[in-house]
Amino acid sequence: MQDKRDIRLGEVAQLEDSCRLFRMLLDIMATLRSEHGCMWDREQNHQSLKKNLIEETYEAVESIEKKDMAGLKEELGDLLLQVVFHSRIGSENSDFDINDVLKTIISKLVRRHPHVFGSQKVKDSEEILANWEEIKKRERKQKKKESDSIFSNIPSILPALHYAYEIQRRAARLGFDWDSAAEVFDKIKEETLELKKVLKLGDLEATKQEIGDLLFSAVNLSRKLGIDCEESLKLTCKKFIDRFDLMEKYAEKKNLEFKDLPLGEKEKLWQKAKQELL
Repeated sequence: MQDKRDIRLGEVAQLEDSCRLFRMLLDIMATLRSEHGCMWDREQNHQSLKKNLIEETYEAVESIEKKDMAGLKEELGDLLLQVVFHSRIGSENSDFDINDVLKTIISKLVRRHPHVFGSQKVKDSEEILANWEEIKKRERKQKKKESDSIFSNIPSILPALHYAYEIQRRAARLGFDWDSAAEVFDKIKEETLELKKVLKLGDLEATKQEIGDLLFSAVNLSRKLGIDCEESLKLTCKKFIDRFDLMEKYAEKKNLEFKDLPLGEKEKLWQKAKQELL
């Protein structure tokens, strides 16, 4: 186990041996979880760390979106810490250790790339992805307690738009897909008409389902156009926030209370903000 007195950060910064660095990280985690380590680290378990794992993932993604490479470097380290943390807990519980984690991912990568590590021939990325799904399906059948559905291992905790995208993407890999984006656009029109019908009936449950169908179709359209629906919606949210903030500033300059303005006046401010922030 790494003695905390032996860790000299200046020397760590000079190390270029990834094996030594990774071993040091494992030893540090072992120290933190030890009797003489950190009380907080010792108190954690898989359940208590779930939120941290999700947050670190989102922070890494945010760094990618901002093209912040220094931030990404740091966030990937935080994400790696979560892997090491869970692996240490797994080892202490005699469930698995970091070696098991590494062996599992190495075996999976080799198994799912027969066109690289085997003799299989492929013509393009589309065929590679189709083969990937077939391999995963065979793997699921070998696990007696797991469904062999192609959707079985999509985490339901994913944001709804991403969840819908993953479902559609996997179905498309097996040939169940629209031929063109134009057809999906027609589907959106159809779902909009169905939503209008149930709204007139005042059926709340049916309305909820039809809104879901409309959103699902919108995700399908973005996928067919090669647009990330999550990113697209985030851009719209940011645009709305920027315009709304500007509306409030306009009102403030005229010594007006924005919330008390008639809707018509707010609409005028909205149009003015739109013109300024195209």
